[in-house]
Amino acid sequence: MDMNLIIQLIAGALGGNAAGAMLKNLNLGTLGNSIAGILGGGLGGQILAMVGGAGATAAATGATDAASIIASVLSGGVGGGVLMAIIGAVKNAMVKS
Repeated sequence: MDMNLIIQLIAGALGGNAAGAMLKNLNLGTLGNSIAGILGGGLGGQILAMVGGAGATAAATGATDAASIIASVLSGGVGGGVLMAIIGAVKNAMVKS
């Protein structure tokens, strides 16, 4: 496996749990936050690589320099948090109806 993808998945899990801690009404529980975060972290990293964000070229080629690691952590963490919040909002909307 690519080291940047592993970093993105771990950062996604952390980002999902951090978002769950901050957004109590969207919290999915530790396991749910982690799973949503892992998925969001992988997706966030891939999207950043496709649009060519900072450090994305190095991350896409598999290089592991400081810029690609930082880009992987940021994209994974943000992607994990965003996807966890989206899933939490959808879950809450389904429960209310």
